[in-house]
Amino acid sequence: MAAIEISEKAAAHIRALAAEKGSAAGGLRLGVKGGGCSGLSYFIDWVDGPARLDQVFERDGARVFVDPKSAVFLQGTIVDWQKTLMQSGFVFRNPNVKSACGCGESFTV
Repeated sequence: MAAIEISEKAAAHIRALAAEKGSAAGGLRLGVKGGGCSGLSYFIDWVDGPARLDQVFERDGARVFVDPKSAVFLQGTIVDWQKTLMQSGFVFRNPNVKSACGCGESFTV
């Protein structure tokens, strides 16, 4: 299975979140759930550590946790951080996406 890659910018923001929350063992939970205008949507949350079956991806101390069901849809995804004039936040460059809606949060594979 192809790993999930964390960009340098995303890693810096994940480490900053860990420091802000006082949770050195914590990380970003990234998952996929049914819903949205294209059928599937991403969700992210901060958690203090991985669940028992999670896959753990790490870069320079920044950790991303993915449950086994979501991992199927996220193979090869790059977790990045993007800042534009309109917004800033995590973005997911997922090679499995066949189509996505205009909001960028909903997709089909």
